[in-house]
Amino acid sequence: MKILVTGANGMLGQDLCPILEDVGAFVIETDVDTLDITDENAVTGAISDVHPDVVIHCAAYTNVDKAEEEPAQAELINVKGTENLAKICGKLEIPLVYISTDYVFDGSKKEPYKPDDLPNPINVYGKTKLAGEDAVKKYCNKYYIVRTSWLYGHYGRNFVETMLELAGQQKEVKVVDDQTGCPTWTVELANGILKLLSKPYGTYHVCGSGSTSWHGFAQEIFNQTGLSVNLKPCKTEDFPRPAMRPQYSVMDNESLCRSWQAALHDYIELRDV
Repeated sequence: MKILVTGANGMLGQDLCPILEDVGAFVIETDVDTLDITDENAVTGAISDVHPDVVIHCAAYTNVDKAEEEPAQAELINVKGTENLAKICGKLEIPLVYISTDYVFDGSKKEPYKPDDLPNPINVYGKTKLAGEDAVKKYCNKYYIVRTSWLYGHYGRNFVETMLELAGQQKEVKVVDDQTGCPTWTVELANGILKLLSKPYGTYHVCGSGSTSWHGFAQEIFNQTGLSVNLKPCKTEDFPRPAMRPQYSVMDNESLCRSWQAALHDYIELRDV
């Protein structure tokens, strides 16, 4: 199977590509320096020339707070870029895997979100990712929309590394306890995407099983690393940020990933190798 991956040099892409190769796929890795997804002609030409069996679209504008300051740039990448891919994939009937986010939801539910729950994003990033979903649905008959959440991995700055850095710098660490979601290791997401390729087309939630708050996530990080840290809970309002976050963005992952605690354990073990 020939698979083209956008955003191959990103945090997810760097874990996804080797996993695909391990199962025998021929992977065409692209990133911003080799394929500008915002250039429709470049995208049409590249996909037409390669004609992959599947396109996995990992490239995205992911800075949630900065998106509030530069919504046009976030829209250009997350909406126009996705639309460019969706148009040519739909025309050539190539299945498109689109990585989306829990931030398409407003967080008003009290039980895990299901794929068919009504989205209602409350920040620019979430709005652009939802518009990307809509473009995929508009132009493609063969697609997998993959919503994930609270992503961390070895190839990018993430919450786990931030907590470990703070533990070495500060006597006290404060973390919000009024936002709840599903921490997801990039390797778990990559394996979940692989499983999806044999399932019916549609929208799926692929995230760590179970849920926790950011404070609970931090506590588990310190517990698993054996660090003694004075960890204090606080509220979102204590750390104002440009973008609003959903208070509850737990998603039903349909058993596509292991528990978030088990995944974190493996991440930490590999980190120390």
